[in-house]
Amino acid sequence: MLKVKLEIRAIYTIIVCLFAIFLILPLVVLFIRSFETSQGFTISNYHSILTNNDLMVSIWNSIKISSLTAVITTILAFLLSYTINFTRVTRPLKGAIQIGILIPMLLPTITYGFAIMYSFGNQGLLTKLFGRSFFEIYGFNGLLIGYCLYTLPPAFLLINNSFKYIDKKFIIVSKLMGDRALRSFMNTIIRPLWGTLGGAFVLSFILSFTDFGIPASIGGSYSVVATQLYQVMLGSIPDFNNGAAIAVFMLIPAVFAVFLLQYLEKFNFHYDKLSEVELLRNRGRDVVLGILSTSVLLSMFAIFAIMFVAPLVNSYPYDLTFTFKHFIDVFQSSDLVNVYKNSVIFALLTALFGTLTAFCAALLNVRTPIKGKAALDIFSMITNTVPGMVLGISYLLLFNNSSLKGTFAIIVLCTIIHYFTTPYLMAKNSLSKMNLSWEMTGELLGDSWFKTIRRVVIPNSFSTVLEMFSYYFMNAMVTISGIIFLVTATTSVVASKIKELQHFAKFNEVFVLSILIFFTNLFVKLLCDYFQKRRLKHN
Repeated sequence: MLKVKLEIRAIYTIIVCLFAIFLILPLVVLFIRSFETSQGFTISNYHSILTNNDLMVSIWNSIKISSLTAVITTILAFLLSYTINFTRVTRPLKGAIQIGILIPMLLPTITYGFAIMYSFGNQGLLTKLFGRSFFEIYGFNGLLIGYCLYTLPPAFLLINNSFKYIDKKFIIVSKLMGDRALRSFMNTIIRPLWGTLGGAFVLSFILSFTDFGIPASIGGSYSVVATQLYQVMLGSIPDFNNGAAIAVFMLIPAVFAVFLLQYLEKFNFHYDKLSEVELLRNRGRDVVLGILSTSVLLSMFAIFAIMFVAPLVNSYPYDLTFTFKHFIDVFQSSDLVNVYKNSVIFALLTALFGTLTAFCAALLNVRTPIKGKAALDIFSMITNTVPGMVLGISYLLLFNNSSLKGTFAIIVLCTIIHYFTTPYLMAKNSLSKMNLSWEMTGELLGDSWFKTIRRVVIPNSFSTVLEMFSYYFMNAMVTISGIIFLVTATTSVVASKIKELQHFAKFNEVFVLSILIFFTNLFVKLLCDYFQKRRLKHN
């Protein structure tokens, strides 16, 4: 039995203290502040929310549009995943789907709104190509498109991963037994995926409900709870106590989502052994799904295409003369260059320390007998539930008068905690698949626990570590909801700077900065993929 040594206890203590101080304590302070008023502790903040028609309308608006987004996104993600895993469309199309669907993840959500404006507006690229305006883009329509672009990639990744664990043999058996197409489809595809589809719906709903970037850029007069919260906290007359109560309200859908996911968990099951079976050719199925998948990809590319066109012309859409002027102006602006440098430094620090934290937490949970390790799973569940804006407000209330205020440390810590769940689960799944006797063998041979981890465990989980690093880096480059209340003039990053540039209608600078984020994230992703493939070849 592996002994719980001093170094294991020390790492566990550090991680538990980190989450106690930067997750639990801020949420407790948020909850307490939501009851605080000038007359003492009362429920008047909650009463004012329930009696505020504008605020209740914004909450209802958020629920409506987030629900519709979740339905559309789950359906589209399912169709794309089905096309990849259960059709015989061409390999290039399948590859294009898997790569192309990730493009929105490389950009900050606040950029989506500007891309939609420049695509579907009165002078938009697509409006000019088709000779007519399709619909009113500000408000509900623009938000719906933006939210779908934002939530489709994570929903696709979730469903596509689950498709890999469906045994195709049962589809053929169902056909041989004479089941009708719909019955066969429901029993062999939908039923095994029911829990995952519910998870994708919940994920899409929460991401839409809590996002600030898209409504900040294209929300128009369609009020949602995220923009209402921003106005209460950072408006002309900030009201932190009332803002805390609104933030608590934003937690309610997330809590319901957790219970729904737990209920749906009982629908998940796995096959003991997957069969390698070639699906029967079905030309009608392949053509229809191939066209649908291509249409989704082309629509996505068409919306984001303007982002790469507008900054390369003199003055879109009035003067389409090719120029590098806007790029040169950005690179000559020390302010914008410093903001980009801040983003890269912030993302690197978040990726390094975030990966270290998540990996150590998973290591303690899976590969040590230390007591109390269930707390790490609880922290993971909480961080998965708490929206970024709520966490950011909690930090603002707790650390407002501390030395952490206005520093890179606070936004790095907030982002590490906010995105902890996925890297932690990546590491946990990877470490649990390895031989659990390695550390014990090392101890018998006289090696320290650290030495065994460094020489054996980490090399065997190197690919997962790279995945964790790239996940943290890319999300840190594009995040805005979690840090919008924490950044200052000296710690401003690209995503928050874009919000500032919006007020001055400097859309060329917005697109240039967005392109810089896009290619930086793409470079890091490709670099991590390269090292992963290189590692696999050496093994």
